Amino acid sequence: MKSQVESFFDVRSSTLTYVVYDPETKDALIIDPVLDYEPKASKAWTESVDVVIDFIKSNELKPLYILETHPHADHLSGSQMLKVAFPEIQLAIGDGIRAVQKTFKMVFDLPKDFPTDGSQFDCLIEDNEVLNIGSINVKAIPTPGHTPACMSFLIEDALFVGDLLFMPDSGSGRCDFPGGSAKDMYESVHRLYELADETLVFVGHDYQPGGREVKYLTTIGEQKRDNIALNAERAKQDFVTWRDARDQTLDAPQLIFQSMQVNVDAGALPEPNGHKRRFLKIPINVFRPPASEENPIEILDA
Repeated sequence: MKSQVESFFDVRSSTLTYVVYDPETKDALIIDPVLDYEPKASKAWTESVDVVIDFIKSNELKPLYILETHPHADHLSGSQMLKVAFPEIQLAIGDGIRAVQKTFKMVFDLPKDFPTDGSQFDCLIEDNEVLNIGSINVKAIPTPGHTPACMSFLIEDALFVGDLLFMPDSGSGRCDFPGGSAKDMYESVHRLYELADETLVFVGHDYQPGGREVKYLTTIGEQKRDNIALNAERAKQDFVTWRDARDQTLDAPQLIFQSMQVNVDAGALPEPNGHKRRFLKIPINVFRPPASEENPIEILDA
């Protein structure tokens, strides 16, 4: 691999952020940046982004793009902080973000003029599109399942999969997000399993099962052989039945309301009011969405 990869692990959300760069041209891109947020005090700060910014500046890199693998439900995106530090950088996400925006516009009762066409982002990536980011070429592979907007990014022989797959001992992402689908996830993973076994796989999270050290790099061959949730031999219906049952036992992601409210708006915090304060909306009793576009959320009686 000509390009190099630097990883940054946020212990609070177990998220991996990556900087991919060409050491010769200094062209660079950033995948899945994190804005730090503590929900009890509703405190946001920039420690995780600052580390990325320092790395880029100290290595004299030219950051051209921020790529979001999907709209994250477990951390706020740090993309807008990076755009402040590097005003020319472009923010890109899969064009499936539009479906997610439409759902969460209703969940949060966002203003009528809140765009659901993805226009908050600089670039919407189409399925299988190839992005020429300076000297770095990125192929965007659609991998829905965790969310309908998930994209994996293939850069030379390295694949960045977001929340689709974790390390083999951790399995796969959940599929109970609005628009998520275990069937779609199975098909997405098997699409990636057609790549060469030697393809490097960089995961979006590591939850360190058993308290082991952080790991984030595996291969397609290892995933096909050893992934505890979705190895290459597992039958589709077996996986779908297991994944759906497993997801019913999981609590909602801790920051789903805070993060989704920000991330569907391209990582922008809500505009301050007349007293220069920003407010997030937290809905009450929003239940898991049924599989109906006409009724995307169900409100339970208190």
